[in-house]
Amino acid sequence: MTRRPLFPDTRPEAERVQIELLRQAPPWRKLHLVGQMNQTVRTLALSGLRQRYPQATPEELRRRLADLVLGPALAAQVYGPLARQEQSDAL
Repeated sequence: MTRRPLFPDTRPEAERVQIELLRQAPPWRKLHLVGQMNQTVRTLALSGLRQRYPQATPEELRRRLADLVLGPALAAQVYGPLARQEQSDAL
């Protein structure tokens, strides 16, 4: 049985090397990689929020990021409601 590639844009030989390196990596290195990925996702999400809400304050952007990460209901419980809501939120 042939294994389906994890990364369709990566050559199978390179993918095998990547997987083997991850298997051999110590736990601290794997956690570090996960932390870097989380930071990258957060940065990309904030960038998207800045584009969607160009007039938003840094505090509002952080609160909107909480909506994305926690979901609107939990974010509202933890951080309170958004200070300002735009009509586009309802759409």
